[in-house]
Amino acid sequence: MTARILVVDDVPANLRLLEARLLAEYFEVLTATSGAQALELCETGRVDVVLLDIMMPEMDGFEVCRRIKADPATAHIPVVMVTALDQVADRIRGLEVGADDFLTKPANDLQLMTRVKSLVRLKVLSDELRLRASTTRAIGVEALIAGTRSPDGGLPRILLVDGQPGSALSIRAKFADAAMVDVTHDPQDGLFRAAEGAYDCIVITTAFEGFDPLRLCSQLRSLDRTRFLPIILVVEPGDDMRVARALELGVNDYIVRPLDPQELIARMRTQVKRKRYNDHLRASVTETIELAVTDGLTGLHNRRYLDSHLLTLVDRAQARRRPLSLMITDLDRFKAINDAWGHDGGDAVLREFAGRLRRSVRGVDLACRYGGEEFVVVMPDTDGPTAERIAERLRSDVAAEPFAVGDARVPVTISVGVAQMYDLHDDAASLIKRADRALYDAKNGGRNRVVGRAA
Repeated sequence: MTARILVVDDVPANLRLLEARLLAEYFEVLTATSGAQALELCETGRVDVVLLDIMMPEMDGFEVCRRIKADPATAHIPVVMVTALDQVADRIRGLEVGADDFLTKPANDLQLMTRVKSLVRLKVLSDELRLRASTTRAIGVEALIAGTRSPDGGLPRILLVDGQPGSALSIRAKFADAAMVDVTHDPQDGLFRAAEGAYDCIVITTAFEGFDPLRLCSQLRSLDRTRFLPIILVVEPGDDMRVARALELGVNDYIVRPLDPQELIARMRTQVKRKRYNDHLRASVTETIELAVTDGLTGLHNRRYLDSHLLTLVDRAQARRRPLSLMITDLDRFKAINDAWGHDGGDAVLREFAGRLRRSVRGVDLACRYGGEEFVVVMPDTDGPTAERIAERLRSDVAAEPFAVGDARVPVTISVGVAQMYDLHDDAASLIKRADRALYDAKNGGRNRVVGRAA
């Protein structure tokens, strides 16, 4: 997997060394010797991961990272701090300003490359989601990056899977008030609970007798419900090969024993932030799709959805040699309702009619607002006479019960045109056209009636 890596260090020898390592793995490499230069490259170039030194003049790495993460245009770029500083306090400070990881010089080649590749995979996922959500601009990135609490104001929910009760008790205590922690000692129970529970992160230790914890990590990545759930692995010192393999499997982060509570919490918060950011992007994509195919006033599907989905329903009916019918309804003299009760009153009538329409048709039927006061219902596996009876039932229901507009009760009637697909050479356009002609006949015939056309 190729990517563009930005290496930031004020020492030329360090730059060349990291550049050579990355080029050997076929990454594209950009270099910067100052914080200001790094920020400019992040803002103007396509950067996938930043490897950032801390000890630099004028602007240190902590400040560079803080600015990258504070800018909505660059906040999604993973940052790995690579530095000679090896104190826990330095790691915690780096994580708190938004760093995705913290590696101590001289960086182990295997650990460095697997970490970079892991972050590149996460960046690719975020980029894809950002691209899909690009049509919805106000996605609240700043609030997501800044906050660590869940949308309802609660703390992050963590699932801890640890084979040793004493170890689990100790780790749970380290989270203190920073998260709500559930504990299980059984890996299979952990898999089930992760899939069924609304967790923000799962922490897995290597403290198991006769069980490889990476097996659980692999299973979590193979299930749709847990594919994107952040995983933090708790490992023993010197277990570099297990760490490398874990990162290749999709584990998001790791922490080495003995555990520092502040570092554990900081790493957890980093993963929760990223998860909620991506969750929000996915929700934005879903909302965008729904808005694109849904009528905002009535909640029914719109004309755009009908135009595309009707073709599928017609093709399916022809392939299966099954009947299909369509009706178009029009609210009679709707302009008079708008004139008398205003557009708010007209909107209330349209919403109420949409509700009655839903109650009159099956779940398998496709009900859409066609435009203005016209509605279309497509009825699979329904012949013309049956469709006409359904239309008559809807017409009768509408006429029998006046519509509420404020404190008033307004009588409303509808005209309906019905058409049935009549042979294998029929198509969606012809079906709509025949139903529209039948609707025209219904309105010319005095309104408040149903007219059907077989051909």
